[in-house]
Amino acid sequence: MTSIATSILATVRLLWSYLAPLRDRVEPLQVVADLWLHSRRELAVENATLRHQLSLLRRTSGRPRLGLTDRLRLLVVAAFLPAWRKAIVVVQPETILKWHRTGFRLFWRHRSKSGNRARLGADTIDLIRDMAKRDRLWGAERIRGELLKLGIKVSKRTIQKYMRGLRTNHGGQSWATFLANHVDATWACDFIQAYDILFRRVYAFFIVHLGSRKVVYAAACRNPTQEWTTQQLRNATMNGEAPKILLRDRDDGFGASFERVAEGVGTRLVKTAVRAPDTNAVAERFVGSARREILDHVIVFDDLCLARCSSAAQSHTTIAKSALSVAIKQVFHSYDVVDFSAGWQLFNQ
Repeated sequence: MTSIATSILATVRLLWSYLAPLRDRVEPLQVVADLWLHSRRELAVENATLRHQLSLLRRTSGRPRLGLTDRLRLLVVAAFLPAWRKAIVVVQPETILKWHRTGFRLFWRHRSKSGNRARLGADTIDLIRDMAKRDRLWGAERIRGELLKLGIKVSKRTIQKYMRGLRTNHGGQSWATFLANHVDATWACDFIQAYDILFRRVYAFFIVHLGSRKVVYAAACRNPTQEWTTQQLRNATMNGEAPKILLRDRDDGFGASFERVAEGVGTRLVKTAVRAPDTNAVAERFVGSARREILDHVIVFDDLCLARCSSAAQSHTTIAKSALSVAIKQVFHSYDVVDFSAGWQLFNQ
């Protein structure tokens, strides 16, 4: 093995000695190739750039200080010379790019000054505001079209700037006003997600009345499908009690069959906005109260246990702490829930 390694090293040294003269000729060959491939204009620009850099280095013995004229010359060279990264050696290429970005920013800052644009007359501004107040259904594009008929050219963005603050209610009632007007005839439904003792997901479906905050219906299962959710809506409205409006989110647990059943009982479904829990605040409040007052104090074994917890909260008209504390005591009598309150008191003592 030693003799084989020695012979391999000797062969490598011999090849390296043969390649040593070629290494000294690489740079001259590259220079000749550059002269052959580049055009005369590029060679002239590169030559002028190198001469300018030499004059910069001759000014001071230390680090050269570049003035505004020097920077503009280097920027022009970088724009016309494809190989400017190799030709410019006084500064780094990142510095040239930073100068270019700074000049671009200064240029558009100058163009964007208000003094460079013709100001609108006071009569035109008053006309835009008057049209926005009188015709509340007209947008900025419609007002721009009407102004063009009068021979007035104004951009859409300028019209929007002068329309700002004139329409506070956006032409209709707010969501809070809508709920206040229909609070007695509106229900809200949602899901509560919990985990059993084996950390498996369990879901509880509930319907709450917005006016009285009473839980109208509640049920639980492990895998709520659209058919199961539709059946729970049938069960909640089987006594002939149905709301005029039912709020729900955009969960996949609601489907087309859920909407058909709601229409069959004369209920109008209203979907809340995406990622806007405040639009269904009563249901979200009940979810939070159920977690804090019941689910955080019990261990759920299965979906029947979660349904029993939901029914305990359902028996009370409000979600006050006193009522939910009674619900907790009722749930603790079930065999599916383990009460650790006595052991915790002994531990504190």
